[in-house]
Amino acid sequence: GTLYGVSGFQLHFGSGHIHTAGDEVDLLVAMNPAALTVHLHRVREGGTVLVNTSAFEDRDLKLAGLETNPLEDGTLEGYQVHEVALTRLTREALADTDLSLKEVDRCKNMFALGLALWMYTRPVEPARQWIANKFAKVPEIRDANLLALEKGVHYGDITEAFAHRYEVAPAELAPGTYRAIKGNDALALGLTAAGQKSGLGVFYSTYPITPASDLLHALSRYKANGVKTFQAEDEIAAIGAAIGAAFGGKLGVTGTSGPGMALKGEFMGLATMTELPLVIVDVQRAGPSTGMPTKTEQSDLLMAVYGRNGDAPTPVLAARTPGDCFETVYNACRVAVRFMTPVVVLSDGYLGNGSEPWRIPDADALPDFPVSFADAASAPKDESGALLPYARDEETLARPWARPGTAGLEHRIGGLEKDALTGGVSYDPANHQRMTTLRAEKLDRLAQELAPLEIEGDPEGDVLVVAWGSTYGSVKAGVERAREQGVTAGHLHLRWLNPMAPNLPEVFARFRRVLVPELNDGHLARLLRERYLLDCDSLRKVQGIPFTAREIGARVIELATDETPA
Repeated sequence: GTLYGVSGFQLHFGSGHIHTAGDEVDLLVAMNPAALTVHLHRVREGGTVLVNTSAFEDRDLKLAGLETNPLEDGTLEGYQVHEVALTRLTREALADTDLSLKEVDRCKNMFALGLALWMYTRPVEPARQWIANKFAKVPEIRDANLLALEKGVHYGDITEAFAHRYEVAPAELAPGTYRAIKGNDALALGLTAAGQKSGLGVFYSTYPITPASDLLHALSRYKANGVKTFQAEDEIAAIGAAIGAAFGGKLGVTGTSGPGMALKGEFMGLATMTELPLVIVDVQRAGPSTGMPTKTEQSDLLMAVYGRNGDAPTPVLAARTPGDCFETVYNACRVAVRFMTPVVVLSDGYLGNGSEPWRIPDADALPDFPVSFADAASAPKDESGALLPYARDEETLARPWARPGTAGLEHRIGGLEKDALTGGVSYDPANHQRMTTLRAEKLDRLAQELAPLEIEGDPEGDVLVVAWGSTYGSVKAGVERAREQGVTAGHLHLRWLNPMAPNLPEVFARFRRVLVPELNDGHLARLLRERYLLDCDSLRKVQGIPFTAREIGARVIELATDETPA
């Protein structure tokens, strides 16, 4: 019941396409005074507040730091308030079960959900199915939650406290099979698909860390699909095991969040030096250090691009929505194998734990995933017939992927600098210069394969908003708000952050001002200034919460009406 212990989930539904969790809240369900205190400011004027009066005793008020009861002191004036004893009603509904009082009280969430579904005339069957699947292995918990859900619906039917109900027409979706998916689950499916499409299988090694731990839990369910999971003793061991798996011919993957990403830096350099395919998934959280583990942020971008000793260029790409995590990590796996390089995938807590309707892709329609292992006949050799493990593909500059145990392909790997052809340890200055240049040129070759960027909204005009990652929905909605006010504005959302698409400078030139909103202290803005000498406006937010569409739209309008030369 303390302010710091408040957690919740925000749901946004409508008759059109939904891109964010929403700005202002129409309905707030407050389970205790602390929840009401923390979230009341987010409710729109005249919105509905559903209060669990069972938890508004003196002790509860004290835990929330309140001297008076907000149900009595005028705090809720201007809102539609419904006082419902959710805890008591749930206990009465489940009085005949064998559950403990603690287990019964947890079911009040389903009572509240049933009432909310009734208020908005939403179908109850999907919730029933979800509960049945979620608690299939614990029938007594399943049945109790189903009963609480039904009682919540019935309470709405029989009480006369609710004068209004609302009905929202269903949105029109493209044909296909849909499911609700969280970002971490989409990452797991994308990795599994990459492992199957490539024929490599996935070896995922990790150390538990919020908010990336669910990725391990999800992948562990796909053992029958060629996925092996390994929980290591620490972050460094986890990435080391993944590199070993890549050396052995598997799709090596490791996952973490910010603090773990910092620890993995040395071995990311090892993967760069050994030139092995490795995927590192960073589900970002608020930092630095332990920071705020359950809050979202985009503050690992510069670490992902630069966070290794020496010159260790690494491809970096970011997902924009929970469902997009599938395609993003699938593409990362393809690049890692094609270019024989480690690749970083950036997600964050907002995407990892957020959910959206996702159209399940046709497995046969996924991009091809060719894999070529070196063998004794095809491997590059010198005039004496000795293997040249660092001879390179002319198109990608990738070295051969020679699996250990293949006769005639024995060679040395490790963190010491390699000879540009033989792979032997080399301290030669000219060779080190050449290898440094080759490793960097891999990213130049990758950049040449990136598709030209496309702008959403106006193709030219007053303001271009350049963003990345989980800000996609709020930026898209904010730009649309500004365009409705007569502003000519476009939205460019970057998937590839290192390297970047070659046509970026041409796109920048079409707009008078460029705005870069980020959930960090301006990382992408710094990269754009460094690479393109771009005079951009940086909009920074590091509060552990996403941007609202209102914040983005207001800043776009402000820049559009500012006649000061950029």
